[in-house]
Amino acid sequence: MQLSKTLMTMAALTTFVAGAALMASNVQAKNGMDGKDGKESSEKCAGIVKAGQNDCKANSHSCAGQAKTDGAAGEWIHVPKGTCDKIVGGMTVKM
Repeated sequence: MQLSKTLMTMAALTTFVAGAALMASNVQAKNGMDGKDGKESSEKCAGIVKAGQNDCKANSHSCAGQAKTDGAAGEWIHVPKGTCDKIVGGMTVKM
C-alpha cells in the first residue's frame, strides 16, 4: 500500500512539472520571444530602463548596463513587439 502511494505521488508530481514546463514554453512563444535570442520579434523601447539595466550603447557610453538614471530617454531595452506603446513613458526606437 505504501509503495503504491509513493508511485502515485511521483506520477502526479511528474505530470505537474511536465505541464508547467509546457505552459511556460507556450507563454514564451505567444509573447513573440521564440527566436534564437528573442530579438527577431522584439523592438527597442527607450525611456523605461532602470539605471544599469540598459541593453546596449547610448549617446554617453558604449556598453550595456551603463545607464546612469532611471527612465533616461536615450536608454533602451528589448521588449516584445507591441509592448513599448503600452508602457507609460515608453518610446519605440527604430532598429
